[in-house]
Amino acid sequence: MSELYASTQVTIREDLTAAHARAWERIGNPGTWWDGAQRVAIAAETRHVPYCALCRRRKEALSPETIAGKHDSRDELPETVIEVIHRVRSDPGRLSERWFRDVAAAGLREEEYVETVSIVAHVVAIDTMARGIGFEPLPLPQPRPGQPSQYRPGGAKRGDAWVPWIEPPDLSAVEAGIYSVGRPAANIMKAMSLVPDEVRSFFDIVSHQYQGPLEMRDFSHEYRAISHAQIELLAARVSALNQCLY
Repeated sequence: MSELYASTQVTIREDLTAAHARAWERIGNPGTWWDGAQRVAIAAETRHVPYCALCRRRKEALSPETIAGKHDSRDELPETVIEVIHRVRSDPGRLSERWFRDVAAAGLREEEYVETVSIVAHVVAIDTMARGIGFEPLPLPQPRPGQPSQYRPGGAKRGDAWVPWIEPPDLSAVEAGIYSVGRPAANIMKAMSLVPDEVRSFFDIVSHQYQGPLEMRDFSHEYRAISHAQIELLAARVSALNQCLY
């Protein structure tokens, strides 16, 4: 078993532990728009959200916009970034484009927003699995030195998402491979494509924690210990509980 989960009594596939190890190490590395220290701070703030009284009050309110206040946070990041982390982590089903435009107007770049959402999603996915197997959350990685690349894809255009995305014909050599071959590019992938490395990293986890894009639609073979039908039943129930419109 990989060293990452060596102390757990649950048998975990080696490919899954390796995918988690890659993702966890990457959180501490300089990204595209945040450096290593900022990325680790976003991960730490993601874990802090359940302790926020403002988020609890907003979650209970008919509309989160009716509840003003300041987030209980670690105070390591700008307020706009803290707002994104807390809302995405605590109440994603009621995010709105107006809310996003307000966040952008407060100074958060579209690219920074995408990378922040991706880090939150990485942490929630890995922490949720740990909780499910009775394992302590992984210690956050140490930040590594270096500057973010600040690469913005030249082919990114306005589409159906709140942020620009890349359609498959507009991919350059730098973004090659972010979409699966043999099936249409999913909107959930395109919505993250303004920061291509986040597509690569998050869907690396998805392919191992769930199923690969081609395996999902190959109903003639079963690739996991449970069947396609069982996987989709669980996925649909979790999506409903999380108010996931996708």
